[in-house]
Amino acid sequence: MTTQKITMGADGRLNIPDNPIIPFIEGDGIGPDVWGASKLVIDAAIAHAYGGNRKIEWLEILAGEKAFNKTGEWLPIETLDKAREYLISIKGPLTTPIGGGIRSLNVALRQELDLFVCLRPIKWYKGVPSPVVHPENVNMTIFRENTEDIYAGIEFSAGSPEAAKLLSFLTNELGAGKKIRFPESSAFGIKPVSKDGSERLIRAAIQYALDNKLPSVTIVHKGNIMKFTEGGFKIWGYELAEREFGDKVYTWGQWENARKTQGEEAANAKMKSETAQGKLIIKDVIADNFLQQILLAPQDYSVVATLNLNGDYISDAAAAAVGGIGISPGANINYVTGHAVFEATHGTAPRFANTDTMNPSSLLLSGVMMLEYMGWNEAAKLIEDALAATILSKRVTIDFYNLMKDATLLKTSEFAKEIIKNGVMEG
Repeated sequence: MTTQKITMGADGRLNIPDNPIIPFIEGDGIGPDVWGASKLVIDAAIAHAYGGNRKIEWLEILAGEKAFNKTGEWLPIETLDKAREYLISIKGPLTTPIGGGIRSLNVALRQELDLFVCLRPIKWYKGVPSPVVHPENVNMTIFRENTEDIYAGIEFSAGSPEAAKLLSFLTNELGAGKKIRFPESSAFGIKPVSKDGSERLIRAAIQYALDNKLPSVTIVHKGNIMKFTEGGFKIWGYELAEREFGDKVYTWGQWENARKTQGEEAANAKMKSETAQGKLIIKDVIADNFLQQILLAPQDYSVVATLNLNGDYISDAAAAAVGGIGISPGANINYVTGHAVFEATHGTAPRFANTDTMNPSSLLLSGVMMLEYMGWNEAAKLIEDALAATILSKRVTIDFYNLMKDATLLKTSEFAKEIIKNGVMEG
């Protein structure tokens, strides 16, 4: 079978060969353990689903401690070049270097490849221990903006010449100095939020919801306080929805106009009618209220579009409701160029490195996301169904074992083999 590269077609669709080359970064700490288990399951599912006619050719690329030990660099240029060349890659958890230079290897990858969507699907699998009464009500996909806000934040430390210069500019040029309570001891941070960056994120979220026939997109923001950054994100989102998606969507802005001109009863009837016709509802929620809604009414939200910092809080809080980030997958995607890096959402847990004890589900489910992105949905479903059956059988790794009654403790590698067995992927 001849190996080939994945490419992006002129029509904006990925061309996926039967034997694609996909780079992987095994990760630091527990990375090799969870990657080894995930790869085993992914390969078995592909072989079973397609009768041996499809296969991934894995290509290792280096980042993190392994890269530093071999090359003296935490994120070699060659790694970025390979990720660009082959479009789709997958990675385990990476250590953040201590000291100056790179803030975070994960952030650097996202910025360098312009992976503007951090995609975090959050759903519950029956049998997974959860701190909430009805985790089955949580089923949302979070689109977190990945290149602006605090990820592109500009900071100056308190007492630095740069902070003094910025304070002088704010005071003397913009007349904003009075807003700073303790000017001489203040550090400063600036977060850029652009119309272009906001629109491409919200556009991707709306298109995803339409493609998957989901009921709503919720724009989550703090625009009640930050009018021009977070507030701009909301306004630009509504404008884009009405301008580019027309009669496929119905926005809260349109509902508000109907309420003002026709009354609330008529506006509510219109909303109900539009929903019945299958239109996608575009709404917004203030960020702090949304963190409540994750617990109180998660069933009201399907796709969420939000800025970087809000998305960080929201994705982890929502993940907690379905069992934690240990079973929550993630991806970083540029839907325009096709570039995507699928990743474990948890940390490296170095004290458990090479113990063969940790849950590989986050990385494995990120692999499921990767297969879905490639259009290999049969293999993706095979893995997801087998994982769900394995959890329900209570033959699990230490994290779930400690929270389940009458469970059987498995090592990471044994858990992978159990998934393969339950998916009838052996042989």
